[in-house]
Amino acid sequence: MRTLVYGLLAYLMTGAGMSLASEDAAMLEKGKYLAKAADCVACHTAPGKEPYAGGLAFELPFGTLYSPNITPDRETGIGGWSDEQFVKALQEGIGPEGDHYYPAFPYTSYTKMPREDILAIKAYLFSLDPVEQSAPENDIAFPFNQRWGLYFWNLLFLDEGRFEPDPDRSEDWNRGAYLVTGPGHCGECHTPRNLFQAMDSSERLAGADLGGWRAYNISGSDSHGIGTWTEEQLVNYFRQGYAEGLGVAGGPMAEVVELSLRHLNDRDLRAIATYLKQTEPQATGLPRPTPLADTLAAPEQPGLGSKVFAQACASCHQWNGEGNQSPAATLAGLKTVHDPKARNLMGILMEGNPASSLPVNHRMPDFGTIYNDYELSALATFILQHFGGLDAEVTPEQIRERQAAALH
Repeated sequence: MRTLVYGLLAYLMTGAGMSLASEDAAMLEKGKYLAKAADCVACHTAPGKEPYAGGLAFELPFGTLYSPNITPDRETGIGGWSDEQFVKALQEGIGPEGDHYYPAFPYTSYTKMPREDILAIKAYLFSLDPVEQSAPENDIAFPFNQRWGLYFWNLLFLDEGRFEPDPDRSEDWNRGAYLVTGPGHCGECHTPRNLFQAMDSSERLAGADLGGWRAYNISGSDSHGIGTWTEEQLVNYFRQGYAEGLGVAGGPMAEVVELSLRHLNDRDLRAIATYLKQTEPQATGLPRPTPLADTLAAPEQPGLGSKVFAQACASCHQWNGEGNQSPAATLAGLKTVHDPKARNLMGILMEGNPASSLPVNHRMPDFGTIYNDYELSALATFILQHFGGLDAEVTPEQIRERQAAALH
């Protein structure tokens, strides 16, 4: 044994051994970075459970799916998977036993990734501590529980193939295109889906409803998307979760910023911004709002909504919506306060944004456990009318429905 150890140490001290160790370390680092870019941990971590151990529930129109364990545990995770099986899962949506995955797993985007990038992610995942944890059984209604039907779904909707750079575009544009359409899978949330739950290519990046939240239009449209945002504003949004007077990340998007985007390097974030600004404009969804005059003041005859705003919100957001202490608190100009359906507004009022990575003055408290349904609905109504200039109302029933949905 001593001879074996000495021999191993001697080998590692040689140029070949050091080179091999360096290559392995570089591959693990690349895999860790790509796993962040792909936001793997978000979907494969259940609340209160170990990272990557699966079990997160996805409520879909045809039932409930649970994400699998992707730690290297051999019994409940992917520890027994070969390179070929892992690549096939990400590029074709087919598991080790030949079973088809539901497209809630974004293999329709991961198919753009080359083998070497996928195997780098596998190397990183296999470097993690194995966690023994089985996911609950999926609860899918017939006939959608018949996985063989996904063979035909893939024939219709899976554009299987690797990303091919456009020689007529810049290096940054191509890098951004790869990150957005491949590992970043932005279209999976920001593109509406058709009757068969496939992304509607005719409205790519035009925005979509997502578990009660609204994933806004991120196409290059000046009127409805991010066409007028500067690259600096987009990068700031990716890095910190806000762009002053333009957008604040909440719900699933806040999670993307926290777990994925803020970990990417500046060059990649700028590449993403470059690409998004040049995508085909989609003039659908909520239009870019026009901020109201900055002379807005506290109502002379306050109602319940304005009273709650005075208690809980005015110190950070101010009555004119300009924000206090931090530009992250700016309300004027946000789609959130101009959406008559109040989808993201209700969500952020009830759930907040307590991300530990954010400075304290950037965080949003959770008011869902502090105020009752009537107070929250009055507050939401006041915000829509005062800052959005909308003739809109949020009812206590809407608040209760949103709270009930969040519990599933």
